Amino acid sequence: MSEHTLKATGRKVEGKGASRRLRHAASIPAIVYGGKSEPKAIQLDHEKIWLAQQNEWFYSSILNLDIDGTTEAVLLRDIQRHPFKQIIMHLDFQRVDLNAALKASVPLHFIGQEGSPAGKSADVVITHELNEVTVSCLPRDLPEFIEIDLSNLKVGDIVHLSDVKLPKGVELPELKLGKEHDVAVVIAKHGRVEAEETAEAPSAEVPATKAAKKDEK
Repeated sequence: MSEHTLKATGRKVEGKGASRRLRHAASIPAIVYGGKSEPKAIQLDHEKIWLAQQNEWFYSSILNLDIDGTTEAVLLRDIQRHPFKQIIMHLDFQRVDLNAALKASVPLHFIGQEGSPAGKSADVVITHELNEVTVSCLPRDLPEFIEIDLSNLKVGDIVHLSDVKLPKGVELPELKLGKEHDVAVVIAKHGRVEAEETAEAPSAEVPATKAAKKDEK
């Protein structure tokens, strides 16, 4: 598990007005909650967080949140962005018990696809059905990403959730819910098959269209 530290300071004044003033001062209002401590209002430097949030680890790693010299282990649970400006409006962090298992979303990295038998075939379509998975593990075992090797992928192959090779100490809770939850992660099939399936799919009529046709009779 890589170490990533974010610096923050506590804030006593809360509310929309206080948050607006913070943003004008290039700071981000945030909250830390969970564990045995009370929720704590904090603020972080916008420029530093803007750079950090461009990395995958910001979303899937245990973060060391340094609040006025006291460090807490946290996970990012929510990030609110401005609808069109490059501004982060608010962050939610959840405290982590380093001795208790947690659930978190981890991105998938696909490697070897272009050199695989399926990847070399011009008429084969390879689809990634999932780009991330929810894992369960101790914080020290939380991976920043999970790698899926597709170098042997052939036409007609389906990589299921149960085929994903997991790091030591990491589980997929979804697989404990039954075989129907062992969903496809990657599918390789001929492009013409996909085209035929699309063409054969029945066109759904919206109720308004049906009513209109009924009125015409």
